[in-house]
Amino acid sequence: MFKNIFHRVLLRRHFWRHATLGEVAELYVSRMLRLSAVNIVGAFMSIYLFQIGYSVSQIGFFWAAFYIFKACISLLCARIIAKIGPKHATLMANISYIPAVVAFALLPQYGDWLLPVIIVFQGFSITLYTIAYNVDFSKVKNAEHAGKEIAYMHILEKLTTGLSPVIGGLVAFFAGPQATLILSSILFAFAAAPLLRTPEPVKTRQKLSYKGFPWRLYFKQAPAQLALGFDVASAGNIWSMYTAILIIGVSAANDVYLISGILTSVIFFAALIASYVYGKIIDRKHGRELMMAGAVANSLTHFIRPFTNNTVSVAGVNAVHEMAATGYTLPYLRGMYDNADLSGKRREYLGSIEITGNVGAALASATLGFFAMYAGHEFALRYFFFIAGAVGLLMLTVRYPLYKR
Repeated sequence: MFKNIFHRVLLRRHFWRHATLGEVAELYVSRMLRLSAVNIVGAFMSIYLFQIGYSVSQIGFFWAAFYIFKACISLLCARIIAKIGPKHATLMANISYIPAVVAFALLPQYGDWLLPVIIVFQGFSITLYTIAYNVDFSKVKNAEHAGKEIAYMHILEKLTTGLSPVIGGLVAFFAGPQATLILSSILFAFAAAPLLRTPEPVKTRQKLSYKGFPWRLYFKQAPAQLALGFDVASAGNIWSMYTAILIIGVSAANDVYLISGILTSVIFFAALIASYVYGKIIDRKHGRELMMAGAVANSLTHFIRPFTNNTVSVAGVNAVHEMAATGYTLPYLRGMYDNADLSGKRREYLGSIEITGNVGAALASATLGFFAMYAGHEFALRYFFFIAGAVGLLMLTVRYPLYKR
């Protein structure tokens, strides 16, 4: 059924180099299911921790530990992918997320000792999946039309991430936040199934080797990747806490989840329009200009965040941020996949990039934790975004060979 639906939608836009149309559909369906599972609960994790009694400082340090763990296991995950292939690694990643969801649901009853369980299983799942997806996607892309391919995938991602928080918010509102965790676990169980209908796109039973690794190529991207990780944590977990605690107000009631989900989903329409237009711009050889403009606009959005004081302004900032972030993300990803091709060390390169991004996210989370510890959570949540805006300008340092050719 899924194959037939995607066949009709994508038949006239089948640019992919190494994949059949069925494989493209499988990649799309699997990613949509995975993102649905993640975003049904992911948008609310920090809010939930605050609601059950953890301070903003503690939550910041929790996420810092989470990202540090992810950085430490990135090369291990790359080795697993080299051994079993990205599709089977995706299955392993989805299954390993379920214990983290269960532990999260049991956290109020069993306490702090479950936090390391969440970090280990969720961190392993996300790291393994991210590298596996990037290896798979970078292998099947078409160099000439990569901008459109990334844009179409981004559109489907935003369809999912736009609707999932609303669904999760509704479930949490009517049945409690634990019910969203159960729904998420079910989706994780099915998310990898579409991929297993076709063979692995790369050779398996391989070993990682850094002999001949293009360090110069990597270091040209590293500062921007650090900034990207910082931005992901800032616009994700930290912004969700800002809106829930300082704008909506967190109480014992579950309406905070519904309101937060609706505000998060404002990005839906902005992302659809931006992704379609930006994909065409990238393929017309204007990717670098779009990336630079998007990075500057994204930093300006961070500088504006501390001045939001109601849900309308939050919705506006969410929409503007999505337009800006999409503007730099799409050409950035295309350049990264091109670098992975040029490196001759696809898994090693993408694994190293994953480490750098996680270090950036850990720095953002730790910065919030220290700010909240010494200055209080309101000051920390509000003025943290000036730092995020400044760090975001490191995106301007990236130098992709793709955009020089």
